[in-house]
Amino acid sequence: MKTNFSFRYAANPADVKSYDTEKLRNEFLIQKLFTENSVNLVYSMYDRLIVGGAMPVNEKLTLETIPYLKSENFLDRREIGIINVGGPGEIHVDGEVFELDKKEALYIGKGVKDVIFVSKDKSSPALFYINSAPAHEKFPTKKVGKENAEVIQLGDENSANRRVLNKLIVNSIVETNQLQMGLTELLPGNIWNTMPAHTHSRRMEAYFYFDLHEGQTISHFMGEPQETRHIFMQNHDAVLSPEWSIHSGAGTSNYSFIWGMAGENLDYGDMDVCAPNELR
Repeated sequence: MKTNFSFRYAANPADVKSYDTEKLRNEFLIQKLFTENSVNLVYSMYDRLIVGGAMPVNEKLTLETIPYLKSENFLDRREIGIINVGGPGEIHVDGEVFELDKKEALYIGKGVKDVIFVSKDKSSPALFYINSAPAHEKFPTKKVGKENAEVIQLGDENSANRRVLNKLIVNSIVETNQLQMGLTELLPGNIWNTMPAHTHSRRMEAYFYFDLHEGQTISHFMGEPQETRHIFMQNHDAVLSPEWSIHSGAGTSNYSFIWGMAGENLDYGDMDVCAPNELR
């Protein structure tokens, strides 16, 4: 078993204006989250969110602490949200076993010592997508299946953004310190997500794109509303979105994505919307 980890600094929006394509991708794009029998983690200075992935195939994987945390265990001062985007799997939490099928979520609170990732079928391994944020209070572990989600129908066909938003790890379902997670599914023939675009200066966000058809791509838009940039992304890529940045995308086919947030508050509706014709 191997744990890989890296570090990302936060960027000033005035500096981002001068980034070329390579610099923009190096600062914000996260690739290769899933490698066989490995846990891959990226520690970000945006609200100290950790974005990661675990892909157990023929080994059980343990969530290990990393040097940036200066803690004996990964969750000594943190909470974590996990959503499975692969085959059926299990997560063992201090000896208690939680089964997660595709698009099911698990919240694990501060103070848990042992987290172990397992695939139930090595020919179709589980792919556990991870978001973790600092925590000051301990809340209980809770599984959230799609039947437990708050489901919202958004968009319309005329705007090519008809989608289904599934709130999974949000304060109306799970008690958390600051972490929120959910997934959005674009219906066939629809390509735009999070449009109209918005910012929320009281929290950052990370997007993880999946279920993108082979050979297709997604253009993820970021930056200040009047100073936007774009990053072309592939299946299973993630991207960091600073507090000052929009986070929207358009694909060459439909897809799904996971949104994860951390920061100042748990009010999902706390956002500053920018009309499509106001973007630059």
